[in-house]
Amino acid sequence: MTWRGKLLHVHIAPVASYEMEELAQAQLIASQGIVGDRYYLGTGTYSARPDVREVTLIEAEVLDAIAQGEPRIPGFKAKLAPEDHRRNLTTRGVPLSHLVGKRFRVGETILRAARMNVPCKYIEELLGLPGLYEGLLNRSGLNCTIEVGGVIRPGDLILPIDE
Repeated sequence: MTWRGKLLHVHIAPVASYEMEELAQAQLIASQGIVGDRYYLGTGTYSARPDVREVTLIEAEVLDAIAQGEPRIPGFKAKLAPEDHRRNLTTRGVPLSHLVGKRFRVGETILRAARMNVPCKYIEELLGLPGLYEGLLNRSGLNCTIEVGGVIRPGDLILPIDE
């Protein structure tokens, strides 16, 4: 697999439904999450359920497509700011849907892609954007575990790890 991506934005929220806060750098802790984020703190919506939400990613390309008016949903267009989509990391040039089960580097960390994220209808209510749920179906991001922790920053390269 040959690709090379870039980390554009890093966001956390201390509690479910709180506004996402953009960070200039973040500390990722192996098997736990991003320091200060709701899933690291156990205050996320799904924190009580065992899951793989240590870090979540979404492609900037998905946000671009929604802003242009995705043909699959005629008439639906929405401009989402990087903090609106509720994922921790916004990427560019990373084929997220092809990474399930694979490991990859983000800066000095190593993540393992566990499963594609499933959007929830709540995001429509939170942002006041009816139709967004459908716009995010099958491209709502990627849920990962952190295998090797470390610091990440916007601008860091995202690279595949040959297995």
